Amino acid sequence: MARETLLLASDDIHQLVAIVGRDRLMDQMIERLEFAFRESDSDSLRTPPRAGFITGVHRAGVLEWMPHHEPGRAATIKLVSYAPNNPGYHGLPTILGTLARIDDETGHLLTIADAVLPTAIRTGAASAVATRLLARPGSSTVGLIGAGAQAVTQLHAISRVLDVSEVLVHDVNPDHRRSYLERASFLGLDIREATLEELESRSDVICTATSVDVNAGPVLRGERLKDHVHINAIGADIPGKVEIPLQVLRSAYVSPDHVQQAQREGECQRLERGEIGAALPELCAAPHLAHPHKESRTVFDSTGFALEDHVALDVLIELAELHGIGTVVQLEAGSFDALNPYATPHNSIPGQVSNKGIRQPEVDESAASSFPGLAHRDDEMTGSRAYGSIPFV
Repeated sequence: MARETLLLASDDIHQLVAIVGRDRLMDQMIERLEFAFRESDSDSLRTPPRAGFITGVHRAGVLEWMPHHEPGRAATIKLVSYAPNNPGYHGLPTILGTLARIDDETGHLLTIADAVLPTAIRTGAASAVATRLLARPGSSTVGLIGAGAQAVTQLHAISRVLDVSEVLVHDVNPDHRRSYLERASFLGLDIREATLEELESRSDVICTATSVDVNAGPVLRGERLKDHVHINAIGADIPGKVEIPLQVLRSAYVSPDHVQQAQREGECQRLERGEIGAALPELCAAPHLAHPHKESRTVFDSTGFALEDHVALDVLIELAELHGIGTVVQLEAGSFDALNPYATPHNSIPGQVSNKGIRQPEVDESAASSFPGLAHRDDEMTGSRAYGSIPFV
């Protein structure tokens, strides 16, 4: 019979958040990520740099695929897009994506999940891990440059590891600045709008989470920064897109999440390898490496890598199974005749009900089979540009 695949739609994930609670889910994500980072130097965990296309007509975006392989267990692949015009022109999130979990032994598709909220939560959780390791003890004023969706989970996550007394928000879009006060009100923090100058001079921790265009950065001036400021730079995700001034990077200890990926598309794309410190997973495995830098400037170059998505999907699947959330479908070919691709399950019952109570579509046995072809794009016609490569690992 066909193997079952768990579908976790956006509504399912939001239902899980309502059941578990935002704080508990974020705390769990922070701890699970830190544990995974600590163990990620093992040969059994493999995460090549992501690859993709530069997309967009009016503003550059990306379409990327991000794989992580845990041999003997499963692989997770995220297909994710970044489209900065989405909120204003299309009523969609800037970041859209889908997560797939694939069994390592059989290649069976175990789970498909919407990736919008999981991406935001795991990105915030990674910043929390970095902040706990690198920020000066007692840091309490947080500055946010960029007040979009990512800024909500950035502040939420950081508030779980710091005793935050004041939050300063700056965005070039006044509507985003004003609406952020309401979107982040559930945190119960003192949040107010600020000029860039005030934000830089007062903040102990700064998060840059912007949609700045390629070659339009940086978004931070860097002239009034505190000597001990810690910066979580999460917006650089395309070659040529940066948020932090080069002189700030060179005056700071810079820790990327994934060195190869950060050198290609993160803040580290402007640095030589010798100017880059230990990656965040290395610091989690050896926290003493971070201690000498807590009183000086530090930067976490967060490009977001697929190990984070693997962990986030683990958490969601566990919670979904615990609370009975999601839909089970029979999507793939079954074992009625593994050697005959034209075979059909003669003993299947049209309209049968799955164990989750979801009615399956009726099968028209007389309908002609159709076969999806491989999509072909002429790069010269579309103007799409590929970057990166995924080696077999």
